[in-house]
Amino acid sequence: MSLMQIPRRVDYGLRAVIYLSVQDPERCCSITEIATQQGVPKKFLEKIIQDLIRGGLIKSKRGSCGGYTLARSPEKISFYEVIEAIEGPIAVNACMDQHMGCEQLPRCSMVNVWSEVQRKVTEVFTSTTIADLKRKPCRDLISGSASLSSAA
Repeated sequence: MSLMQIPRRVDYGLRAVIYLSVQDPERCCSITEIATQQGVPKKFLEKIIQDLIRGGLIKSKRGSCGGYTLARSPEKISFYEVIEAIEGPIAVNACMDQHMGCEQLPRCSMVNVWSEVQRKVTEVFTSTTIADLKRKPCRDLISGSASLSSAA
């Protein structure tokens, strides 16, 4: 079975943001703590955290009590924002990326399908906040996704 995969960088970034969302907002967490708790390579996470800081989703504090916290409340951070901060604009296919374009577009019979997939993926990612993930255990979602994969 072939998978349409979310890049590992995005998975790790989302895990870090979710981890920070369940901490006391006043408590800073170190890279080592986040990496250990989430099973993420520390050096890789350091680069991802920098992207999240540049994206305005995480803030850093220096000093002996330094570390990282969310820059906004979990209710105000969407899945889409995290993904975009790490990977840039989301496109399900090259023709959906405004900068890449596609020479096949004028004669493409698939563009409507890609456009609909793009719309729905964007809708789900923008409407899902980090706070939503604190309330719903993953195991509940996995059992529901089995029916989606069997429909293919």
